[in-house]
Amino acid sequence: MNHLISLVIILLTGLAVYAILRSGPARPAAPPPRAGGPYIPSLPDTSPVRHWSDGGRFLVEVSSESRYQAAIGELAGEHGAQGASAPYQAVLLPDDHNHYEDKAVAVFMAGRMVGYLAPKDALRFRQRLAAAELAGQPTTCDAMVRGGGDWQGKRLAYVVVLDVEPFE
Repeated sequence: MNHLISLVIILLTGLAVYAILRSGPARPAAPPPRAGGPYIPSLPDTSPVRHWSDGGRFLVEVSSESRYQAAIGELAGEHGAQGASAPYQAVLLPDDHNHYEDKAVAVFMAGRMVGYLAPKDALRFRQRLAAAELAGQPTTCDAMVRGGGDWQGKRLAYVVVLDVEPFE
């Protein structure tokens, strides 16, 4: 009788181990989707505290992911097969709530998000703000939407360039 009970226990244990191994490794649950789509910081109600300028050189490019291309394309306006050259005023907003970059600086044109400063540029820009005692404050600069021309039958991407002194 003891042998029969031992055999049943071994058999049940083997079945349990087999079921566990067959189910595969534990997988972490997928994070819940973000409500309302991708994160976009909000422009504050306060007026920008300073306007930056580099004499119209437009040497600083905004890092714009593909998700901003539609908005940038609309801001570029109609320009046919030629590349766009649309002037705007940009708002540079330190984004302290960004989940991916703790020193992010968001760039807005005509109230629309068009991208961020590159991480190294954002860090140096924040240092500039701190040196001018403007840490965390929105500022402005002139900006241009360029690109979007036709090349070999395809529409090129748009870029946003800023008229601020390069962050070297």
